Amino acid sequence: MDVSTPAGAPWLIVGLGNPGPEYAMNRHNVGFMVVDLLAGRIGGKFKRAGKAQVLEGRIGPVGPASRRVILAKPMSFMNLSGGPVNALRDFYKVPPANVVAVHDELDIDYGVLRLKLGGGDNGHNGLKSMTKAMGADYHRVRFGIGRPPGRMQVADFVLKDFSSSERKELDYFTDRAADSVECLVTEGLERAQSAYNS
Repeated sequence: MDVSTPAGAPWLIVGLGNPGPEYAMNRHNVGFMVVDLLAGRIGGKFKRAGKAQVLEGRIGPVGPASRRVILAKPMSFMNLSGGPVNALRDFYKVPPANVVAVHDELDIDYGVLRLKLGGGDNGHNGLKSMTKAMGADYHRVRFGIGRPPGRMQVADFVLKDFSSSERKELDYFTDRAADSVECLVTEGLERAQSAYNS
């Protein structure tokens, strides 16, 4: 367990995205997709809590090695994610280092994962909002979506659905991202980085 993640404290795992069916398969919503996968593994249904959907449960092997987690999907739109996330963090008494943001990342090739603690927002509006609300010392699971082709604007690219060729591998990549979150929470950042940073 990393020194920065207090034993016994719950984890808040936040999928970043935009609410509403019209955004569901957008590249910008891959954080929601990964958190939905984790919810399926835990069992149970998301419930509304303030400006977020939340699901409480445990990750990891049965017994003392399992970790209490709160899965969350802010319902405030991407650029306002910080307020709902910080409210949940306060309510559940989660230290910043036990917050994990799962999000799309333009500067990484499609499907590639990078896990890290802290850092900048790299122009990502969800991270920008979270950092403004609670500081930068939280974990990130960065899911590569690659750069837009040709002259396509970044905003148009992230708000488009994954392409048909990308969708062929999307289930595999999101499943691997969910695995990486479980590894991070149960075994620590270094172990998760060595297993999943590709």
